[in-house]
Amino acid sequence: MSNTRAPEITKENDVTVIGFGPEFANLDEPIIDELRDVILDLASDVDPLLIVLDMSHIKFFGSSFIEILFRIWNRTNLQEGGQFGISGLTPYCKEVLEVTHLDQLWRLYETRDEAIQALTSK
Repeated sequence: MSNTRAPEITKENDVTVIGFGPEFANLDEPIIDELRDVILDLASDVDPLLIVLDMSHIKFFGSSFIEILFRIWNRTNLQEGGQFGISGLTPYCKEVLEVTHLDQLWRLYETRDEAIQALTSK
């Protein structure tokens, strides 16, 4: 029986921050399966719909995680005032988003604080 891991979820200045700790360094399929519902349910339930994913500990993710990012972005983008940002990308993860041109679709920030400030200043 595996231990279910969960991201750290905090609220800072009305922004819901989903933080992935060191145990999420490699987001492979089994971990994605554990996270999918937790993250997507959260993206449907928070109010206001301001979400930052702090990915500063993630060193690898694949297409399944990109699908989750798309679904979160769609949920926030479809709601009035909804905003979604990603902070703390490691070099490999940032490169993945740049190569796929998703860096032009999603708002990327160097730090969690920068992302929170940007989402609350609108």
